[in-house]
Amino acid sequence: MRRFCVSRSNTPARIAALLILALIAACHAPVRKPLPWAQSRQLILVIAPDWDATQASMQTFERGASGWQAQGAASPVSIGRKGAAWGIGLHPPQAGLQKREGDGRSPAGVFALGTAFGAAASLQSAWPYAAMSVDHWCVDVVGSPWYDRIVDARTVGSAAVVGSSEPMRRDLHLDGDPRYMLGVVVDDNPQHEQGAGSCIFLHLWRRPGEPTAGCTAMSAADMEALLAWLRPGDAPVFVLLPRSEYQRLHRVWNLPDITPQDLP
Repeated sequence: MRRFCVSRSNTPARIAALLILALIAACHAPVRKPLPWAQSRQLILVIAPDWDATQASMQTFERGASGWQAQGAASPVSIGRKGAAWGIGLHPPQAGLQKREGDGRSPAGVFALGTAFGAAASLQSAWPYAAMSVDHWCVDVVGSPWYDRIVDARTVGSAAVVGSSEPMRRDLHLDGDPRYMLGVVVDDNPQHEQGAGSCIFLHLWRRPGEPTAGCTAMSAADMEALLAWLRPGDAPVFVLLPRSEYQRLHRVWNLPDITPQDLP
């Protein structure tokens, strides 16, 4: 018969002391807060080959009981003419190159989406939409109290948009430029921190593959499909990362677990 021995060290007093130590350690252990996008059920994922790439791949996902599932096929998009740099957004601060005003880089990270906008009076979409006029501008002037905000010059005064390079009706101001005919605001700088980047959108591209000043550009068909798909109740987020950062962070951040061959 096998015998089990009880160590003299495992006395009730010692066991109680160990339990107290374990309780103290548990009380002082860092609490892991849920990710801000933990309840999101829709995700737009853009992956670039590296930090300096200007071309990327966009894929949409929905989250159900079995996790993230791809919705349809990936499509090509273009990003900043200098590549990407860390934005502010919803994700924890990251070491490395940070997004700055005028750097020509798209913000990397996880971001909430703002309102859709465009030239049409209305949009067949559940997503909030604002029609733009010739008087609407996004202010990209560092130091302005309206920095990183879309304003109507008729309301805030024409002086408020002096120096801004972002008319929201580029088609009317810049010889038919179609890029802002339809788009969505990316909330990359939630507190409108001066100099940290402004007026970041998903928008139409002027020519396929043409890099942007820091936004993400795509075809009209892909933009229309995206806006038809977005549902406010599902708290969608926009994610843009270089491939290496996606491989490093996707499990920590609970992002879709896609295979290496699916990465651009």
